[in-house]
Amino acid sequence: MKNLNVLVLAACVAGSAPAAESQCHGRTADGRIENSVQLPGSGVNFSAYSALGASAGRTYAHSAVVRIIGASYAALAASRPATRYVYGETGLKNGGPFKPHKTHQNGTSVDFFVPVLDAQGKPAVLPSTPQNHFGYDIEFDAQGRYGQYRIDFAAMADHLYALHRAALAEKAGLALVIVDPRYLPPLLATPRGPYLRRHLRFMKNTPWVRHDEHYHVDFAIPCKL
Repeated sequence: MKNLNVLVLAACVAGSAPAAESQCHGRTADGRIENSVQLPGSGVNFSAYSALGASAGRTYAHSAVVRIIGASYAALAASRPATRYVYGETGLKNGGPFKPHKTHQNGTSVDFFVPVLDAQGKPAVLPSTPQNHFGYDIEFDAQGRYGQYRIDFAAMADHLYALHRAALAEKAGLALVIVDPRYLPPLLATPRGPYLRRHLRFMKNTPWVRHDEHYHVDFAIPCKL
């Protein structure tokens, strides 16, 4: 069954493949993209933050980034099949300014919502409604708790590990990870922590907005200036 799930996920992502490879231009905060690809709305172990947001064209990214994300979810479907992952906003079809984000302009930036456990310690998914801006207005406390939910730091670390390994297979990388600095100690205390500490670059300064309900990843993809 695990192998079947991986095949279904791979087929879903492959179905989004463009006729031509994407070409990003500029920087994450001042750029654009050609031949971008929209991420699949859902798969065996993942979904978009909002069907409305996806239909509004807010989930486009570089083709290599889409492949990396798909490969990471496929690996996680095999290694931790019970966990559900949710990706957030990525960018517009042609890139450019993407309010309210400061970056996400050239197809190499992606938001991922934190994986969570419920009050019984079982994998869950955060509520996503227009009232909470499809999850972005959720506020976790300093211990990573929100109501009945708490952040599954081990699942989050496994995801970052899978993203990095998939990026290396694409001859790419992860340029920057942004997460609430208070969550770095529990994240790096997980079994994947030593690997993440060695291979990933985390923003050291306090980000312009709290990255508590989601973490932001800039992928290292060559772009034209």
